[in-house]
Amino acid sequence: MGLANLVPGVSGGTLILAVGLYDRFVGSIARVTRLKHARDDLKFLGLLGLSAVLSILLVSRYVVDFVQEDTWVAYSLFVGLSLGGVPALWREIPQPKVKEVVASLAGVGLLVALSFFSGESGLGADAWVLVIIGAVATSSMVLPGISGSYILILCGLYTTVVSRMGFDALIEDFGGSLEVLLPFGVGAVLGVAIVSNAMRSALERGPRITHAVLLGLLVGSVYGLWPFQASEHPFLVDDDQRAAVVELVNGESVTVVNERYDLHLTAEVAENLKQDHVGQTVDGIERMSRQYSYFSPTTTQIVSAIGLVLLGFLFTSRLSRREEADGAQA
Repeated sequence: MGLANLVPGVSGGTLILAVGLYDRFVGSIARVTRLKHARDDLKFLGLLGLSAVLSILLVSRYVVDFVQEDTWVAYSLFVGLSLGGVPALWREIPQPKVKEVVASLAGVGLLVALSFFSGESGLGADAWVLVIIGAVATSSMVLPGISGSYILILCGLYTTVVSRMGFDALIEDFGGSLEVLLPFGVGAVLGVAIVSNAMRSALERGPRITHAVLLGLLVGSVYGLWPFQASEHPFLVDDDQRAAVVELVNGESVTVVNERYDLHLTAEVAENLKQDHVGQTVDGIERMSRQYSYFSPTTTQIVSAIGLVLLGFLFTSRLSRREEADGAQA
């Protein structure tokens, strides 16, 4: 879940829903925030939160690089992982009525509409902005299908926040990282607490209609994960190359940039990169690095993608069945 929240287009809430832990997750958070928790709630959230934080700190960069450099492979797997939760949710609404079908379609429509949003506008990184965006973005841990990283990109704050995560960033600039992560973290706690209580209430008052909406969100979440898409600005995908472009735009010499990032840019290439991105902010260049367009896959890619989708589907569907069996025994 921690790693999924770092990947634009993928929601941590989707994966926790897919493995059959969603109701328990929102219920535990709701009880903790109301100070009505049991020991099992603290144990459950503690293990879940610790593993999520450790995954972000230790391997977040590698996962993000994997998604950026091998998009069709990663997205094929994520599609399967997400769809693997459909059978479990479908079992929550046997013989759906018209209103439940409409609720599911509304959930699908919401996620499809979200995928059409443009990330061209950005916000500042003031503390109050970070608190609000932290609350909205981390709601993706509770609202399946809504990607927190995607929200950050839409707001032009993906680089600002994600670049401060990880041990390297904390060690190199602890004070600067704290200025960003502290208000963002406050907003995150508030967002998760508020949305969890709302979802818990919805699940208690209307479990079938709520699960129908969740099913729609889960299915709709895969719309923006079409595997066969490639970066429109491949040079910007690499973190070091993207940082080099930022420095060139800000007036740094090509010699210094080459030495700092171990590149071999010629003066002509450096000038072209500078002209292509002149006037762009750091977050603007970040957004450009995540602009993709569709391409025609080869037969091998199609077969491989189908295999990865099936692999992801089997993984989460088996996990969700196991979770249901454990819950029944308990």
